[in-house]
Amino acid sequence: MKTTNWKKFAISSLAVMTLMSGASTAFAKDHGHDDKGKGDKDDNKGKNEVTININFSDEEDMKWATEYIVRLASKGVFTGYEDGSFKPAQKISRIETIVAAVRLMGLREQAESAAEMSTELNFKDADQLKKKYPWAVGYVAVALENDLFSETEDSIQPEKPATRLWSATILVKALKLDEEAKAKANTKLNFKDAKQIPAGSVGYVAVALDKGIVTGYNDNTFRPNQQVTRAELAALLDRTDSQLPDNDAQAITGSLKAAAANGAITVVKADKTEVALTLDPNVFIFRDNKKATVADLKAGDEVLVRTFQNKVIFIEVTKLAAVQPTTTIESGTLNSYSLNAQGKIATVSIMKLVNGVAQATIYNVDANVVITGDFAKLVAGNPVDLTVENNVVKLIVIK
Repeated sequence: MKTTNWKKFAISSLAVMTLMSGASTAFAKDHGHDDKGKGDKDDNKGKNEVTININFSDEEDMKWATEYIVRLASKGVFTGYEDGSFKPAQKISRIETIVAAVRLMGLREQAESAAEMSTELNFKDADQLKKKYPWAVGYVAVALENDLFSETEDSIQPEKPATRLWSATILVKALKLDEEAKAKANTKLNFKDAKQIPAGSVGYVAVALDKGIVTGYNDNTFRPNQQVTRAELAALLDRTDSQLPDNDAQAITGSLKAAAANGAITVVKADKTEVALTLDPNVFIFRDNKKATVADLKAGDEVLVRTFQNKVIFIEVTKLAAVQPTTTIESGTLNSYSLNAQGKIATVSIMKLVNGVAQATIYNVDANVVITGDFAKLVAGNPVDLTVENNVVKLIVIK
């Protein structure tokens, strides 16, 4: 496995999950970027029904962002499009960012309940939002209640592209770090383009940098006004997630008691308690730095498991089980053996019947091989049993 400081819900993979309602549960039905009008949408029907779409048609385009995307998708924070794609390079809008931030805070249910009530929003473009994105009204209301908007913002501008500065600021607010950001208002930012960052935003950028939510570029620029892609927002959201309180009880870590059987696994947690879990038929598994199957899971694998509605939808093997030695007993008659410079047996050759024909097979012998029986009988033609582990003789039994 690649060496990484796994976040509390670390998951990396080559695909994205789509949760809820049998449709792609992300953000807006049509936010101006997808001329087919089938962008991320949120249906409220069948809230308790779940369909998981694991494989995206453009997963090859995700590349570096896949681990971020999947971690968020498995929490229902950030998902894909109805046409089976994720569109990682597509620019993201402010309303999408707001929705994702609210979901990241664990306030999705509250936001969707608010959308069903007659919520009044005191923004200039509130009517536009209600008309085009009625399902997002609750998210904006919850975002407002949680101070994700600044005091001077008088419009939502849902379709306006989200910039790096705006996205970083809203995520610092999601972490409830406004006071810390204000305390850092006079921080000197050592970016070549630091003057492009408004004075009132300097503290938010400083906090975002301190928390590892956002970084600068190799050319020592911050590019505050650069538009954010869906993949880039996934990275920002995932880094923010590691700073949030653990409000998601759907993640379980431990080791597998045994290989999966009958559509279920048993995870032994750090406190030695065991949890039996049912696998979703479409469970996504990531093992040994690649997509894997249920059959690839081994007893002793250390895993992070994410469940949804009491079924395992994602398994990340964070540490492979120790490889168990392959042990065989080889029986035959001694043909010959050789000694090394220390006078110990280095190789041994025995005659075995293979398809009725006697054949000589040579084995390397462990330096600490155990020999039982009368050593004087270790001569050609005498029967012996060899215990072989991973093609090395560990025990010679002289008969």
